[in-house]
Amino acid sequence: MKLDYELLPADQEVFDKAVGQGEKRMYCLPYDVEGDRFVNGFLVITDKTIYKICEGRLLATYSIRDYRSFRAESMYGNCALYARKDGVSTMICRFISGKNLSRYMVICKACDLLAEGNDLLVEDSTRERFCPKCGQPFIRHTNICPNCFDRKAVYKKLWGLTRGLRLMMSFPVLVALFGLIMRFAVPYIQAIAINGYINPASGIDRSGEMGTYLLIVLSIISLDVLYRALGIVRSRLSAVSGNRFAMMLRSLLYEKIESLSLSSIQRKSTGDLMGRVNHDTQIVQNFIVGQLPDLCAQAFSFVVALILMLVIDWRICLFVFVPIPFVVFLVYKFWKHIDRRNRKAWILRTRASHLLQDILNGIRVVKCFGQEEKEIRRFSESSEKQADQEVSNALIFDTIFPLLGFLLRLGSYFILLYGNYKVFHGTMELGTLHQISTYANIMYEPLLFITFIPRNISNFMTSLSKVLEILEENVEITDIGLPIDIKIEGDIRVKDIVFGYDSYNPVLQKVSVDIHQGEMVGIVGLSGSGKTTLINLIMRLYDVNEGEITIDGVNIKDISQEALRSQMGVVLQETFLFSGTIRDNIRYSKPDASDEEVIETARVANAHDFIMNLPEGYNTIVGEKGYSLSGGERQRIAIARAIIHNPRILILDEATAALDTETEKLIQDAINKLVKNRTTLVIAHRLSTLRNADKLLVLDDGHVAEFGTHEELLEKQGIYYKLVMAQQKMAHEIVPA
Repeated sequence: MKLDYELLPADQEVFDKAVGQGEKRMYCLPYDVEGDRFVNGFLVITDKTIYKICEGRLLATYSIRDYRSFRAESMYGNCALYARKDGVSTMICRFISGKNLSRYMVICKACDLLAEGNDLLVEDSTRERFCPKCGQPFIRHTNICPNCFDRKAVYKKLWGLTRGLRLMMSFPVLVALFGLIMRFAVPYIQAIAINGYINPASGIDRSGEMGTYLLIVLSIISLDVLYRALGIVRSRLSAVSGNRFAMMLRSLLYEKIESLSLSSIQRKSTGDLMGRVNHDTQIVQNFIVGQLPDLCAQAFSFVVALILMLVIDWRICLFVFVPIPFVVFLVYKFWKHIDRRNRKAWILRTRASHLLQDILNGIRVVKCFGQEEKEIRRFSESSEKQADQEVSNALIFDTIFPLLGFLLRLGSYFILLYGNYKVFHGTMELGTLHQISTYANIMYEPLLFITFIPRNISNFMTSLSKVLEILEENVEITDIGLPIDIKIEGDIRVKDIVFGYDSYNPVLQKVSVDIHQGEMVGIVGLSGSGKTTLINLIMRLYDVNEGEITIDGVNIKDISQEALRSQMGVVLQETFLFSGTIRDNIRYSKPDASDEEVIETARVANAHDFIMNLPEGYNTIVGEKGYSLSGGERQRIAIARAIIHNPRILILDEATAALDTETEKLIQDAINKLVKNRTTLVIAHRLSTLRNADKLLVLDDGHVAEFGTHEELLEKQGIYYKLVMAQQKMAHEIVPA
């Protein structure tokens, strides 16, 4: 999110005169309300002062360290930035909420830090929702402004994507152009037949030339057959080239999505990403395969028909252009209106798709709370809005475009009138008039085709832009030029790391810990203390903002991501199983594992017995997300999946959370076997799970509060001691049924 806007020249001059020596400019935000009028003002924030500048005038200055508790509040129709000083709130500026409220929320945190003497530059990764150029909202879930994006640049990028397929993709266009030659030859031959044989000049007897006439007819039939045969060839080539291009585009898109960091993927919905891979690439394919060759062929046919008509009779050619200015004017006028309606229909269609995906993903919750009727109404209302917009668009399109077609046809009526006048007076032959009329109809086809282009191009450009946005997104987690593929032994060192999903709100602050090879370290703390964040950083799902994490003395940023994660086994807090068999899920981390390895691993994870009690054993289909199994069964399969490839580092994030007490004991015995000679990190709220841990790391509000053995931490009687006592008290209060 942009937090430093450029000042206008007059405002920049005022700021340069007012800023104190040694002050560092940090942020600049616009504000647009002053008193009872709209203005074009800016709030410039340095490390010491807030400068309020409006239209070349310095209105006020505020010393940041004199104030506390900066906040942005919504009022009726607008918002305001407040700061508290000595218990009294001061309004610094007012602004319209839509575009800038989220920016000012971030700035409030930044000003609080500055007031405390911390000049850390706050950055925010929140996606912009409005175009900085025109102020219009972006297309949902994108950074694409439908009013400002450069269509030429998009076409250039599309041309770059076709590298390697250009020759194959050009075949349909070349075949279409060659077919047009056949099409133009037919009217010429028909004119010869009409003028020479069907309606010959008076006094000429052609009865003895039937053989020649039949030859002409056969040539017309042959050209027509050849033209249609070329159409078949073109369709086949289009299908092959188009599908190869779509396959390549989908593969590139999916590969890029897989390479994106976890934070980048989480900023987008699953439905949106699926729509880009499937729906948007399909629209791009349809345009390239079906519409682009037609567009090239139609443009070529218009030029050729125009040249031929000018050669035959330039005067009659003028009648073709009589309605064109009116049609072009109407298309120009309706273009933005049609484009806006297309975007609205696309947005409503996307919302309905996202709603359906959300409902189906949460169908269990829907049924548990008996909200089926409510969700049916929600989806029906969303579908009804989409249908109403589609119907409204269709009514307008089906009304406007037939009228445009009729206007274009007016030229052919003028040609008939003028041409017949010349035929009646003997200055033009009937066959020539037929030839000109046919060429005129060929010329009108591109013009009629153009009336449908706005609708098609609008959908194509929107979909292509969404695809390109993903392909051009910067990958946040990348390997260095020559990453190291090391064999991990298991020494982990975390040194002074600072990390926040938003830089101004760190989750972990100056965390340091040394974990030696083969140790089992338990990580405990209250919810939100940063336990899961720490293991995500060790797996390098995110990069630290400050500090470093090393494994066996090597910074994890220097290790290839594949080498790093392929030597880790992970059981996450939210157990996820893929649709497929239990066997396939267990050997997901080691696809070449034998059946004996799968069974042995399942025994270690205490999963073999319940698997064998299932009707199809290891061939049992677990269903989507594994919902056909209980929570404890899913978790045991996840444990087996984590250990089958013998990882050097094992990470268990609440691995026994979904297990009953009896099963937990069995799993705990299995874990005790697993951790031997293997570095293990265990997150658990049940502290009994960690009784055999070598060390315990206690996190509190993003800081390392305690680190040591179970006995050492109990002796300190600190946070860990209180947690243990609280859990023991709860256990004693449970009365057996």
